[in-house]
Amino acid sequence: MGEVLSQSEIDALLSALTSGELQIDEPSIEEKQKVKKYDFKRPNKFSKDHIRTLEMVHDNFGRISANYLTANLRTSVQIKVISTEQITFEEFIHSIPNPTILMTFYLEPFPGIFMFETGPSFVFEVIDLLFGGSGKGHIKTRDFTEIEKNIVKKINTTLLENLKLAWEDIIHVEFKFDNLETNPVLNQVMAPNEPVCLITFSVQIGNSQSYMNMCIPYISIEKYIDKFVVQYKSTTADVNDANEQNQVRKNILPVTTQCYVELGKTNITIEEFLNLSVGDVVKLDKNTKEPLDFYVEDRLHFKVYPGIIGKKLGVQVYEIIGKDVEDDA
Repeated sequence: MGEVLSQSEIDALLSALTSGELQIDEPSIEEKQKVKKYDFKRPNKFSKDHIRTLEMVHDNFGRISANYLTANLRTSVQIKVISTEQITFEEFIHSIPNPTILMTFYLEPFPGIFMFETGPSFVFEVIDLLFGGSGKGHIKTRDFTEIEKNIVKKINTTLLENLKLAWEDIIHVEFKFDNLETNPVLNQVMAPNEPVCLITFSVQIGNSQSYMNMCIPYISIEKYIDKFVVQYKSTTADVNDANEQNQVRKNILPVTTQCYVELGKTNITIEEFLNLSVGDVVKLDKNTKEPLDFYVEDRLHFKVYPGIIGKKLGVQVYEIIGKDVEDDA
């Protein structure tokens, strides 16, 4: 417990404060409450969880796309997400060059449109490599030819189809191409102040670097935005998993399977087959003392010996065949 001041000591402190002999320490700037500016005309529609999920999805997309480009360009390609931020659609349109390759597409079941932009440096370098060049030539800013646009459209379409794999942990999507523009100003598909999430990738092809952008309008994913919040497992997750496994096992065990025993094999001519009649004997390739093959769903699983169980025929398991393990190896 702190020291208790007497009345005389309290009076002395008050007089010192009044005269200015004693100074009160002012709180530092760091200790003061920080005020963050907020523009109500441009509300933050994407939360930190949404941004984190989109970054994770497109980080996977970058790795898958890098593998595809590496195989087709026959040179090392690395694609990484370098920024994920919310801006307006107008800011996105004015931030990309003209001309550029701007593709609009749909990811069903999302109802709205998405945009994917690849700049001239990326486009001309990829085209140069595809046609046998080194990809190190000087890039001049010019309009794209129809042949170049068709080539890049095919490449970008294949890249965007990889979004199906990138999104599979969140939601099942299907890619659908919409349009391709080279002048971004002409692409007025939504209001200028519409909030969008801009994901920027750095593309390292050999020793040169270029960029590409993915634009995701909030209005396009708003209906499914709840799926973007990752649900972390609780401490009871292991117990729930065990219960689910037991339930699955209980449901599987009663399922019937088709089993049969193969007595042996032989080869006969069509003439011999047509002449078979009741009482004829067909010689098989199995010895009477050899075990028979026991099949489950057309796969060999056991070696067995035939016998009689009561008034019925039966088999006794002699050897377990781990064929399924060998096939999966």
